[in-house]
Amino acid sequence: MAKAIGFADKLKAKKKDSHVNVKLIKAVKSAKGTIKFNEKFVRLDDISKVVDIK
Repeated sequence: MAKAIGFADKLKAKKKDSHVNVKLIKAVKSAKGTIKFNEKFVRLDDISKVVDIK
């Protein structure tokens, strides 16, 4: 018995995500004077908006 839907057909059926995920790393100076790095993922509509992140 053959499959009704193949793997390639499933990939075609999925909607392409128009967003871009970017990893944002901020350096923060603590009260002791050490530097800590905060990491988080940010979803952007376009990669050119990376310079607008604060």
